[in-house]
Amino acid sequence: MGAANGQKIAVVTGANRGLGLEISRQLAARGVHVVMTARDPEKGAAACERLRSESLSVEFLPLDVTDVKSIETLAETMGKKFSGIDILVNNAGILPEGRGARVLTLSPEVFRQAFETNTLGPLRLCQALVPLMKKRGGGRIVNVSSGLGQLAEMGAGTPAYRLSKTALNALTRILAAELAGDRIKVNAACPGWVRTDMGGPNAARSVEEGADTPVWLALLPEDGPTGGFFRDRRPIPW
Repeated sequence: MGAANGQKIAVVTGANRGLGLEISRQLAARGVHVVMTARDPEKGAAACERLRSESLSVEFLPLDVTDVKSIETLAETMGKKFSGIDILVNNAGILPEGRGARVLTLSPEVFRQAFETNTLGPLRLCQALVPLMKKRGGGRIVNVSSGLGQLAEMGAGTPAYRLSKTALNALTRILAAELAGDRIKVNAACPGWVRTDMGGPNAARSVEEGADTPVWLALLPEDGPTGGFFRDRRPIPW
């Protein structure tokens, strides 16, 4: 299903399952045309068909957020197909270490893997897609972060994941400051502990609950906040 004239255009990363799929569903249900992206083309296309079967305005494009060429190809395709984009949800993320991992013994390679996906992926996507947002006269960037990245509550365990999300939070603040004059709002969302493949079956929240704050931030009005960190639509400490 293609985008209609005047319809907002969103790009959601990691959209083949879990939070990304539900964020895509909720945005499309609110009238946004969602370009769902994922690293695995078969799984991404299957997820897209699920939402199309619900009569939602979505399409799929492959994207590996750790691959510079893949990001460039996405940006080129978006530029040719649409006049610009309105929303970018940086949802794709990995937890590359076990939850018992410790900073003094974890391989630096694991830290590198976390940063490539969780921090540099969003950075590269912003560098590639913000010019298309500016063509629309503004936009919304949502970085799906985690309470584990909060300096205010930093602790032991999962050090690669924690550091990559702390850096993503810093990127959020920098982008918000640099783009304030371009009517582009940039915020970070903590979805909470959600029942996804990463969160596990014992997590307290459903994907519907976890997606609510990212979707709210993606659709902020002109007088909405920028440069903030939110859970349950309320600001939380960095």
